[in-house]
Amino acid sequence: MAALIAIRPALEADVEAIHAALLQLGDALGQRKKITGTAEDLRRAGFGPEPAFHGLIAEAEGVLAGLALFFPIFSTWLGRGGVFVQDLYVAGEFRGRGVGEALVRAVAAWSAERGGAYLRLSVDVTNLRAQTFYERVGITYREDEREHGAYGDAFQNLLRANKQERP
Repeated sequence: MAALIAIRPALEADVEAIHAALLQLGDALGQRKKITGTAEDLRRAGFGPEPAFHGLIAEAEGVLAGLALFFPIFSTWLGRGGVFVQDLYVAGEFRGRGVGEALVRAVAAWSAERGGAYLRLSVDVTNLRAQTFYERVGITYREDEREHGAYGDAFQNLLRANKQERP
């Protein structure tokens, strides 16, 4: 008999488990070395007076089965809010049991309850299993957009350039 999956908001008490899940996700993608954030960083950013992200936890009989970390976004073109899923994790023993789909649906509902009209995410180009999953649940790849980012030195260079331009 399959364990019943319950989804609830992430709590500050979940921070260590959230961080461990993110490390496992990094391991699965062969990118753990890119994860420099700590459990304390997550606690400070996600559970203070102005949380930078929200989370939903999927549990089966008290065991973490998966999680989704996300934050509100806004589309000026749509004139509506939405949500960006930063991380979606399903523990190995719970894959293929509907946990990921339940989490994505719960995030969409969270957004809709707050007036949101869309959900976005990005997926590692090597993670074909995740890409197939997202397509199956209706989250399609958009070829008309390309995500860019400034991290590390590139971000610092933007800051330095901004400081130099100020009078």
